[in-house]
Amino acid sequence: MALPVRSCCVRAHGVLSRFLRHGSGSSSLIPVVIKRLPSASAACGLGRAPAFSTARLYSSEPQRTNQKMVVVGIPNPFIWFRTRVYYFLIRAYFDQEFNIDDFTEGAKHAFARVSKLLSQCKFEALEGLVAKDVLERLQQQCPLLPQTHQQALAADMSDIMYTTPGDVGIYYDDNGRKFVSILMRFWYLTSARLPEETPEGTKVFQVAFGEEERGEETKRLLTANYEFQREFTKGVLPDWTITRVEHSKLLD
Repeated sequence: MALPVRSCCVRAHGVLSRFLRHGSGSSSLIPVVIKRLPSASAACGLGRAPAFSTARLYSSEPQRTNQKMVVVGIPNPFIWFRTRVYYFLIRAYFDQEFNIDDFTEGAKHAFARVSKLLSQCKFEALEGLVAKDVLERLQQQCPLLPQTHQQALAADMSDIMYTTPGDVGIYYDDNGRKFVSILMRFWYLTSARLPEETPEGTKVFQVAFGEEERGEETKRLLTANYEFQREFTKGVLPDWTITRVEHSKLLD
């Protein structure tokens, strides 16, 4: 089974391909009210952390004030410039239709899908989506995790707060095979009841779901790194495969 990331980057194949192709449309999200935010100086764990703030939304109805989270990314200028050079090279020499915005959106859907299967330990469903050596390691690690940590691996699309490309690589092996790898970083909320002292670098939010407050739920902001790799050798199927899976302080 292939792991495509949006049709502009990959010719779609398999069940997950259809999921990703149709997953970018509008979705019904549950409105949330952020009751307490962390300090801006807290670290997110992997890479440079995005900044978080709130914006008030006022209604014409009295005593109805909502807040939403606003995420502002602060990229490293050197990494930003270097990745743009790689995007140009990918379009020039590998895939003329490559677009990083579409790739990022597709990667979010792939991350949500794969992380959910991982949290459920459905390893057979991950075959062909995750590299064999990575999958073997996950099969050994995941069943040993506490149930709350397994739950924290899953990321719903509505809980992904910020996504940014990390490192981009283009390389050839000794046999002349051509590869492109893109590391994606995700910040997402989880309601899993994790110990207060772990995972390190998480942030705590008080969230009230729905248009009216019906109680509060504590959520933590976790980070994850997923690397997507595709072989561009002539005659090879254009499939993206996950070759790296890291969930900070859950799966390292």
